[in-house]
Parts: sequence; C-alpha cells; structure tokens
Amino acid sequence: MEFKTSLGLIAPEILLSISGLVLLLVAAWAGDKASRAISVASCVVLGACFFLVAPTLCAGLSGPDTVAFAGLFRADAFAAMAKLMIFAATGAALVIAPNFLDRLNSMRAEFPVLMLFAALGMSIMVSATDLMTLYIGLELNSLAAYVLAAFSRADERSAEAGLKYFVLGALASGILLFGMSLTYGFTGTTSFDGIRVALTGDISLGALFAVIFVLAGLAFKISAVPFHMWTPDVYEGAPTPVTAFFATAPKVAAVTLLMRVSLEAFGTQSDAWRQIVIFAALASIVVGALGAIGQTNIKRLLAFSSINNVGFILIGLAAGTPQGASAMMVYLAIYVAMTVGSFVAVIMLRDADGRPVENIADFAGLSRTKPIIAMCLAAVMFSLAGIPPLFGFWGKFVVFQAAVQADMVALAAIGIAASVIGAFYYLKIVKVMYFDEPANVAVGENDWAHWGLLIISTLVISPLGFLLTPWLGGLADKAAASLFLAI
Repeated sequence: MEFKTSLGLIAPEILLSISGLVLLLVAAWAGDKASRAISVASCVVLGACFFLVAPTLCAGLSGPDTVAFAGLFRADAFAAMAKLMIFAATGAALVIAPNFLDRLNSMRAEFPVLMLFAALGMSIMVSATDLMTLYIGLELNSLAAYVLAAFSRADERSAEAGLKYFVLGALASGILLFGMSLTYGFTGTTSFDGIRVALTGDISLGALFAVIFVLAGLAFKISAVPFHMWTPDVYEGAPTPVTAFFATAPKVAAVTLLMRVSLEAFGTQSDAWRQIVIFAALASIVVGALGAIGQTNIKRLLAFSSINNVGFILIGLAAGTPQGASAMMVYLAIYVAMTVGSFVAVIMLRDADGRPVENIADFAGLSRTKPIIAMCLAAVMFSLAGIPPLFGFWGKFVVFQAAVQADMVALAAIGIAASVIGAFYYLKIVKVMYFDEPANVAVGENDWAHWGLLIISTLVISPLGFLLTPWLGGLADKAAASLFLAI
C-alpha cells in the first residue's frame, strides 16, 4: 500500500518520464520533421503536470502524507509551488523555441525531449529530502542543460557555451559531491531529517566544512557570487530560447533546493550558514549591478541582472523565517514573469535577414520603429529595477520586509542602497530605445506566439499585477508553512 501511495505522489514525474521516453522514440523514428509536433506534445505534457501539481499547493498539503519512498521524496506544497513555476517556464521556452531555431536551421526533434527531461530533473530536485535524491535530480537536469547550451551546432558561441557550462558544471558537481560525502561522514546519514538531528548542538570543524562545500556547489547552480563566472558567457552563447529557459526554470529549482537544504537539512546550524548567505547575497547584488553597467550585449546584461536578482532572493533566505521563505517564493514567481518577458522581447528583435539583434546600440529609437515591443521591454526594465508601480517592486519589498522582521535591518538597508546601482543599466536601455536616433536594425516580423507571451508577461508585471498579491502571497505562505512544518 505504501508503494502505491508513493507512486501516486510522484505522478507528475512518472508522466514526464514516460512521455519523454515515448517522444524520444517518436523523434528517432520520425526525424526532425516531427519537431514541432513533439514540441506541442511536450507543452501538453507540461500542462498536464501543472494541473496534477496545482491541487497540492492550493490545499497547502504537508506532513507525513506527502512523503514518498521512505523519506526520499516529499511532494508537499512547497515543492508544488516550485514545480508550477518550473513547468510554466519550461512551457514558455518551448513555445518560443521552434521559430527561433528554425531560422538558424538548428531545430531538432530531440530539443523538446531534452526540455522534458530537464523539467523531470528539476521536479525531483525540489522534492528531494535525501542527498541521493538531490544528486539524481540535479544531474538529470544538468546533463540535459549541457546539451541544450550547445544545441546550435553551427554557432561557435553556442559550442563554447556548452563546453564552458559542462566543465564548470562538472567542477560544481565535484564540490557538491565532496560536501555530501563529508556530510555523510560526520552525520552517518543522507536523509535531511537525519542530518538535521545529527547537527543539533555544537558543530564540528569537519561538519562545518561539509556545510560550506554543499552550499558552494548549490551556489554555482543559482549563479551566486563568487560562483557566477559561467553565467555571462553561457547566457550569451546559448540560443536565446535556451537562455530564457536557463534564467527561469533551473533558477527556480536551484533556489528552492537551496532553501530546502539550508532550512531543512542544516536548519539547526543557521548561524553557521547565514554568514555565507549574507555575503553571497550582498556580493551578488553589487557584482551583478556593476558587471551589467559596461555590457553592450543584451543577453550578457540580462545574465548580470540574474546574478543581481539572486542576491535579492538570498536576503529572504538569510532571514531564515517562514516570512523570508514566503517572500522568496513571491520574488521567484515575479522574477519568472519578468525574465520570460525580457527574453521574448529580445527574441522578437531581428534584422531584415532574420538574424537576432543583441547589441544594445541597435535598440536605438526602437520606440519609433517597434513601439509595442519597446513599451513592453521598457516595462520589464522598470520592473527589474524595482520601480513602482510595476510588480517587480513588490518582490523586492516583501524580501526586505522579511529581513526587517527578522531584525536584519542593516542587511535590508544595504540591499536597498545597492539596488539603486542596478537601476542605472536598466534605465540605460530605456534611454536608448526612447531618446536615441533610430538605428533601423530590428525590422523583422514576429508570430502570434511571441506576441502572446510578451503581452501576458507585460500584463503580469504591470500595475495590474498587484491584483495578484493576495492570491500569490497566500500560495507562498502555504508553501513556506509546509517547508517549516517539515523541520
């Protein structure tokens, strides 16, 4: 009976696994001509998984009834909210990818299959309650991501991005494995619950090193400073739909996994890891903002923007409270909408030959040649900067509020002051679009799918987004409560 219950709890993962294998066979038999049909089928599968997971979050499920396979997997409301964001972001990337890759003659039937397996890995990551489950999910996602980064084989930048991501990802995996082995050595268990009990009281020097190495390995996955060096090159070199995917779904999975490991496995030693998180948060905010200022490529700028936003998200983790965890989930949901909107707008900017326009100087005068795209992109930039009344302001507000409630006023004050730096490079893009003479480079036409995603994303981050705050805040509170109930 317990095995049957466990299978019911992992129904979305089973659906992703079976669908991925079936579609892989279809791709092998039908070839690349079936790539669009496979993409549509993958979107349908992700939608089905979305609706399978949603009731868990709406009901705020937690406790023993959500534990599967003797404590290896937890399908609670916290994991459910992360999965909803992962499935939505993966679906958005699948919608925008086919037309983009077709223009580069790079669309292959295995692309959507890789996206499904990456989503499966991320789904396992956010539900992991054991170091073994954690690593299986992490590597399943990473192996698919390495191939996706180098998917445009005719582009040298894409091959370089894939190689860099693979080498540095392998290094991060090694660091994480070493930390996991140390953790097992000093606690005698790989279970998060067992680790938390074993680390109660004074922590030994060896166990402290275990905590540091595990957090360092996970910091690479969220591209937090000082493990951010791969991000600008990979974001620039990978095909733009893949970059949009990297900036959203894996970011959500890695951040929520970091939350579960820090608060659940290492929860009794919050004083040991809080200093690391505070440093990573402030360093990411500053380095991300300063690194973006001199960028001329929009994808590299958005890479540093993602580093900057990770810093703000980590402020909620530093608080170490249910309010901080809830604020992180709210910020992640808003961040996904902003990031999807920004990358869809970038994809829609093409020259007369259909080539992507990525140089910020080529955005000059966009408000006169592509007014709707310029307006949407400006809204995204203002929202990323946290300027009210756009929805991005609310994400920063709830994170800073959680820090203040946790008596970390100094951290909140420094974060607020550092956020001013980031406003400069966002406003620079708006200035180029609205005040410079038209460059008349981005003149390509776009399809309805891109327009639809861009308009939806813009509406979500617009002032209308504040209508979602009670609903979004309630769901985030349920997710945070289920996480802390497990502690």
